[in-house]
Amino acid sequence: MSLLIVGSVAFDKIETPFGKTDRILGGAGTFIGLASSLLNVENGIVSVVGGDFPQSYLDLLQDNGTDISGIEVIKDGKTFFWEGKYHLDMNSRDTLATEVNVLENWTPNVPDHWKSPDVLMLGNLHPLVQSSVFDQIERPKLVILDTMNFWMDTAWDEVLNTIKKVDVLTINDEEARQLSKEFSLRKAAKVILEMGPKYLIIKKGEHGALLFHKDEVFFAPALPLEEVFDPTGAGDTFAGGYAAYLAKTQDYSFENMKRAIIYGSAMASFTVEKFGTERLAELTRDEIADRVKTFKSLTHFEMKA
Repeated sequence: MSLLIVGSVAFDKIETPFGKTDRILGGAGTFIGLASSLLNVENGIVSVVGGDFPQSYLDLLQDNGTDISGIEVIKDGKTFFWEGKYHLDMNSRDTLATEVNVLENWTPNVPDHWKSPDVLMLGNLHPLVQSSVFDQIERPKLVILDTMNFWMDTAWDEVLNTIKKVDVLTINDEEARQLSKEFSLRKAAKVILEMGPKYLIIKKGEHGALLFHKDEVFFAPALPLEEVFDPTGAGDTFAGGYAAYLAKTQDYSFENMKRAIIYGSAMASFTVEKFGTERLAELTRDEIADRVKTFKSLTHFEMKA
């Protein structure tokens, strides 16, 4: 039950209505790795950081159970940095700064002991970077890919070519509409599934997530929370919980993917409770089990005649 993660390990600087941070640990690979470790799944990250990246952050990942041997350190380079400010509704944000730095010309180098993963999770990176991983490993049992509208705007053909190679595509509702050129998410899903992936997950933030497979649809709500401090890593934590559950159970059926969606949603609901990775770093498996039960009770009901 191994999960290979290819994604950014980065710095974030965040401001929300509840406060702001200086540079803190972020990146898709980081959140996916921490979520995977919490589900007790063997996982390794392939990424790159600069010489400015603190050893304490690498230690945090390693101490929580992530193999960091695939994280390249370019000593004379600078780590990817993103700065953003969230609006009052926490659903919209302004990007104040993006510094690609060492990610700009980086090519993933998968360690030899990660050449045969059970599940491959390709985080949000340039589609050519994502595709380069396929030439380095044996075909996993499941490949999950995340992408975004930026790549659709700048590398459309490469996005389409990469999507053909994956089993599961995860995007948000805006990206689903852009990719499919359909407003209805049901119609959008039909178009996207014809592009190659067997499964499509459309993330809707505080409104939950939709899972599509052939003519089947599953909806999972987001947990109503009293306070949301920072939604930055929620989508990546969701992907990590989802991917890790599938890697752990080795069951890639539609029915089990429903359970994986719930686990991903439960993990994401913790991330937003504090800034950055702070909540994940202190989270316990008992808390996760209780949160999953809460999700189950949120959606369970019986009909009376």
